[in-house]
Amino acid sequence: MEAYELRPVTVDEDTLGRMAALLRTAFPGAAHYTEDVLRWQYKENPAGAAVGFNAWLGEELAGHYVALPHKALVNGVSEAGLLSLNTATHPAHQGKGLFTRLAKATYTHAAEAGFGFVVGVANANSTHGFTKKLGFHLVSPLRAMIGVGPLPRERAADVRFAREWDPATLAWRLRHPAYSYTMKQERGQALVLSRRTQLGARYVLGRRGLAMTEGAVPRERGNVLRKVWIGLDPGMRWAGSAFVNIPMRLRPSPLNLIFKDLTDQGRTLNPAHVRFDTMDFDIL
Repeated sequence: MEAYELRPVTVDEDTLGRMAALLRTAFPGAAHYTEDVLRWQYKENPAGAAVGFNAWLGEELAGHYVALPHKALVNGVSEAGLLSLNTATHPAHQGKGLFTRLAKATYTHAAEAGFGFVVGVANANSTHGFTKKLGFHLVSPLRAMIGVGPLPRERAADVRFAREWDPATLAWRLRHPAYSYTMKQERGQALVLSRRTQLGARYVLGRRGLAMTEGAVPRERGNVLRKVWIGLDPGMRWAGSAFVNIPMRLRPSPLNLIFKDLTDQGRTLNPAHVRFDTMDFDIL
């Protein structure tokens, strides 16, 4: 049996290149796995360098798993946690349990380093592995709302979990090397839009009250009537709006929010009190 060595992820240029190559090999259609994107994700994040492990067979990179540090408000307290992000196993080394070993090593290391939780967005194929093998709690499928006009007005809500953004982390998020964004004011808040579309509608990353410095992203010119919003938010009242939930059969990949507590408290998340949208995870 092959003796794989698990080593913590490093962000030197050689290893970044090898990790990007492995991700492209494992996911041939995912052209965004470039050295520039991984450098941005793994090294330039103001909240800290990537946390994860690589599996090596000699000097061959066989498997990879990474989560990104961030802060979130958890039950009224700001807490350091991780966003589960990239994982890949080389086709020649699949079926040997590397993903599970890499993930477990990452969570043990993260708990020892003081991180309180791991949150992630999993598709229908990967959710089972996270919940059955790695102890994640399935919080809820994410809404995928499509419609016309402004997003519903936000109302006061009992939010008990929400990712925290400050000017530094927000500016970093909007510097994605592979994707570009625009911004427009809508109902007194900054609406961040992807240039990508679904069913003819523009994706909305999020709506934020943070002041965005002039030039952070280009201002959107003209009206954006059709929009897609993905996430959970108890402050968004969709009833009576011009938005409907996209049927599962029309979604490219239905997404589930998952959560793993890294403390000894056995915490889970109630979706009725979670605010989490596309700004909070990296798909657009």
